[in-house]
Amino acid sequence: MATEKPDRFDKVDWDEFTGSNRFNFSINTIGMLATSVPWMALGYYNYQYVGDGDSTFGFVGNETTLSNLDFIFGFTILLFFFYLVLPLYQNPRMTRYYWKEFRRNRPAVVGLVWLGIVFVGGIFGPLFIDPPTSDVFAGYQPPVFLSIDTVYPVQCVGEVRGGQCYGSWQYPLGTTRGGKGIFKTIIYGMTISMKIAFITTTIVAAIGITFGTVSAYAGGWVDEIMMRIVDIVLSFPTLLFFILILYIYGASLAMFILVFALFAWGGTARYVRSKALSVSEEEFVQATRISGASPYRIIRRHIVPNTASSIITQLTLLIPGFILAEAQLAFLGLGDSEIPSWGQLIASGRGDLSFAPWIILAPGFVLFLTILAFNFAGDALLDAINPETEAEADK
Repeated sequence: MATEKPDRFDKVDWDEFTGSNRFNFSINTIGMLATSVPWMALGYYNYQYVGDGDSTFGFVGNETTLSNLDFIFGFTILLFFFYLVLPLYQNPRMTRYYWKEFRRNRPAVVGLVWLGIVFVGGIFGPLFIDPPTSDVFAGYQPPVFLSIDTVYPVQCVGEVRGGQCYGSWQYPLGTTRGGKGIFKTIIYGMTISMKIAFITTTIVAAIGITFGTVSAYAGGWVDEIMMRIVDIVLSFPTLLFFILILYIYGASLAMFILVFALFAWGGTARYVRSKALSVSEEEFVQATRISGASPYRIIRRHIVPNTASSIITQLTLLIPGFILAEAQLAFLGLGDSEIPSWGQLIASGRGDLSFAPWIILAPGFVLFLTILAFNFAGDALLDAINPETEAEADK
């Protein structure tokens, strides 16, 4: 009687042994789908059936109004939670190691605390604080413990002594010429900065990681063509293109995010490609390829996870550039004048610097601290997650 021959090593479907295939979702993916699908369904309802300025939750008696950009922002926060924050909780040993390495950089720890304040303020601040509104009679109110000559404000909200108007806790950081509270504007500016950070980074990561890993794994003429496309993207005059779009369609935060994200992924793609090339030559990847694994599985299960640390730190260092770019454009009058961004607030006080410097100094200081904190945190994260860079620097 003929005996059945055993399967060859390269013919075995190893997914049957590991119990993993592309249809077995992790708990992170299940949680992401369970929360993002209804959220985006609500966004579709808002886009199709709710008019501009109308309440999104009017059908339950709530007056909250959300824009399409808010729904995209919420989706990116869910991605951040399920694929960055939750894995840290699921791997406590590695989290303790990362934190031990990260906290060696004291300025980065302080920066992380500040970024936590900006994140919490940007997410929850608008839920508890009313949006800033103009009140001409409350213009030029000084911050608490400071004063201004009574010639400038129409009426003083705080105490008046010796011809000086003193600040009050009603406007803890003072007001602009139009009477907008600077504290409220800074809080709402945190939301704008968080939207830029999360949405832009998500788009850059999606395009850059896909382009870089596919280019590295494919090689040959595919790699050559894809890298030439990256060269074109890197050499494209993004600012001039944004100004052209601005004059055609008008300025908006969504337009800024879209334009700068679509032309900022080139550096990430090239960086990911260089890391993916080194990983592709590792023996475990060669063994996986010989065993008959598909290119999709090799990229998803081996190349991307083993370059993730470098990708995360690269993206972290990109965020302050996007925030600063929006502030610069807003200061030059090329941003959306309807959003309470830090750049708009700084621009509103440039003519009042001699007698009301707080209008520029307060948002300028917050912007400076945020950008500095991202840079400190990015450098410390690079050393903690990817210690090879520190070893190379010490050589």
